[in-house]
Amino acid sequence: MDWEALIQFDKQLLLALNGSESLFLDGLMMTLTKTTTWIPLYISLFYLVLKNNESVQHILLIVGCAGLCVLFAGTVDDAIVKPLVGRWRPTHDPQIGLLVDVVNGYRGGSYGFFSAHAANTFSVAVFFCLLVRSKILSVALVSWSLVNCWTRIYLGVHYPGDILFGLLWGGVVGCAVYYFYYRIRKNLGGGVNFVSSQYTSKGYRITDVDVVVSVLMFTLVYALVKACFMQ
Repeated sequence: MDWEALIQFDKQLLLALNGSESLFLDGLMMTLTKTTTWIPLYISLFYLVLKNNESVQHILLIVGCAGLCVLFAGTVDDAIVKPLVGRWRPTHDPQIGLLVDVVNGYRGGSYGFFSAHAANTFSVAVFFCLLVRSKILSVALVSWSLVNCWTRIYLGVHYPGDILFGLLWGGVVGCAVYYFYYRIRKNLGGGVNFVSSQYTSKGYRITDVDVVVSVLMFTLVYALVKACFMQ
């Protein structure tokens, strides 16, 4: 396999997808890429867990597992993988750095392999997809993760290859953490499958799932409105 050819293709693909002439899109991507923008979503996921688990042990277990997703997906990446691999972000790459379309001077840290945004969001999305087993929530959370990934390419702070490996690692972490959760939950008792139109198969009320999806949609609307005023 010609790694150098793949690396050059990755760089050319980034330049083709990075940035635009639209101030509206610049503002939208800057808003969507910020962790603080998604705080309401995280609160709504906590609300979902709180409303559908009566035991404090079960609630703490789920919250702890969500924390493990972030720890193993993003923190390991930032603390170990990025410094070890040492691949420049596009905005810092001596070869193409000056060709990258930078928004509001945002360049990120020096190294970018792999994307912690991709790994973090996808690990959390996969974990909650397996935990709740709701099609609409699964589509919403995976879409949320992919939107975050797209912002990183648009802003020029990650190559598509960084995103791909971040998604792969995030998926592995999400599945592994869910398996860990499943084994612990089995020992604690509970976890009976539900057969009801008002609940998912894992016992989560559909109306509570709708709250999470609604919060996600309202957050996107907020980002769109805010971008209009950032032009």
